[in-house]
Amino acid sequence: MPLEKMFVSDARDAAHVGKTVLIQGWIRTRRDSKGGFSFLEINDGSCMGNIQVIADADLANYKDEIQRLSAGCSVAIEGEVKASEGKQATEIQASQVTVLGWADDFPLQKKRHSFEKLREWAHIRARSNTFGAVARVRNQICQSIHQFFHENNFLYVHTPIITASDCEGAGEMFKVTTLDLDRLAKSGGPVNYEYDFFDKPSFLTVSGQLEAETYATALGRVYTFGPTFRAENSNTSRHLSEFWMIEPEAAFFDLADDMALAESFLRKILSDVLNRCDEDLQFFDQRIQKGLIESLRKVAETPFQHMTYTDAIKVLENCGESFEFPIAWGTDLQAEHERYLTEKHVAGPLILTDYPSTIKPFYMRLSDDRKTVAAMDVLVPGVGEIIGGSQREERLDVLTQRMAEMDLREEDYWWYLDLRRYGTVPHAGFGLGLERLVQYTTGMANIRDVIPFPRTPGNAEF
Repeated sequence: MPLEKMFVSDARDAAHVGKTVLIQGWIRTRRDSKGGFSFLEINDGSCMGNIQVIADADLANYKDEIQRLSAGCSVAIEGEVKASEGKQATEIQASQVTVLGWADDFPLQKKRHSFEKLREWAHIRARSNTFGAVARVRNQICQSIHQFFHENNFLYVHTPIITASDCEGAGEMFKVTTLDLDRLAKSGGPVNYEYDFFDKPSFLTVSGQLEAETYATALGRVYTFGPTFRAENSNTSRHLSEFWMIEPEAAFFDLADDMALAESFLRKILSDVLNRCDEDLQFFDQRIQKGLIESLRKVAETPFQHMTYTDAIKVLENCGESFEFPIAWGTDLQAEHERYLTEKHVAGPLILTDYPSTIKPFYMRLSDDRKTVAAMDVLVPGVGEIIGGSQREERLDVLTQRMAEMDLREEDYWWYLDLRRYGTVPHAGFGLGLERLVQYTTGMANIRDVIPFPRTPGNAEF
């Protein structure tokens, strides 16, 4: 009868004491005892903690193999789960240790490595405590996102990665082409897109929002969840060139509905992580950001406060704080301003609304004052903005006027305008960068450390 395969996360549970099992994983440490046996610490990625394996000297391969084991070696362990006399609940008394792969000179030794150094080893950094924990939290967030939208009657739709539309209007997009660039450079002439694959300038998308609106105006409630790209030449700790976005769109939603959705969404995600990733969060709280769990729980349990952009400007102008960036109505708020509002003024999560139309994209609904739009940003302590959204402009005449003001050609968005011609409805949505949320939830300081293989200016390694 084959042995029961068991994850380390399960083998650490005292409920399995007495079972004979097979675990498979990687050696974290080996310690030899003078009593004629070795302690092996094994991890398989299923949890933060290791399980201790006791390998006696009478095992057939004890001297030749077990005493040669080092960090990084992969092994299969057969043995009995026993109650432990140490700090852990259980340990395994090995009846057989099979070495699957040696790891001489394995880079990740017990000493601490800087996160900068670990980025050079992105192919193996997930075996470290920190990056294993990041991966598990990221996974839980993704699972919760899909569950939340499923429970709220949103359909998951896949929007294109290759597009001819610039949703944000910033122009910082990666071009997609099959043209021979070396030949073009030598010719020195203008690009003739008739010879290109898509017959027009095409790009990697910065957002699936516009396409999601087409499905929202047919199916009611939809969301996208996929990779997006931005060719912004920025090397800050908050920017990536490739990142994942979650973007719900809902027909018959106004700004109030959008804010309620964003609040319940964020509460759900944080609550699930707090309830299901306790061991990993304890690690982040102790090693990465003191007080992390308390701050996450506060956002998950505290009702979000609301304030208009105009009122926020007044607060910032009169607060007596010295900011690096000046405060003035009509300018976008910086992270330092948003953090002051959340950390000192309201001491909790905050939703800002009614931003000046001049600093927001063309698709946001113009307010009756003609100066502001029905936009909202969700701000949280420690980070600032984490969600940005709006009620979308459903009036054809107003939308075309806004596009003209921003020098956008109607013929490039003919299909988007059709949504306003054929049964237009009020609708709203928001965008959330997955990596920004993982960064906030784990306390990791650099966004490059919350995605498996970061893409940044000058870096497309792995």
